[in-house]
Amino acid sequence: MQIRSKSLPRSCSLRRGIQSLVAPAEGRTDTSHPLLVFSAVVLLALFAILEIDLHTAQLQAIGLLGHGTGIDPVFLSP
Repeated sequence: MQIRSKSLPRSCSLRRGIQSLVAPAEGRTDTSHPLLVFSAVVLLALFAILEIDLHTAQLQAIGLLGHGTGIDPVFLSP
């Protein structure tokens, strides 16, 4: 009577699972997770806002930003 080990099939299936995560199959296109893309866009927008806020004086000096006058009162509602 031969005793078969149950750990061998489990280790093979585990190894196949890890290999599929590490090295994807040929011909398969990988896409980024939507949450990762959203996070990157939000962080990029926050970085842009902080950089503009940090360099407001220089941007106003070269004319890229308004001079802090705000909205003309003519265009405000009564």
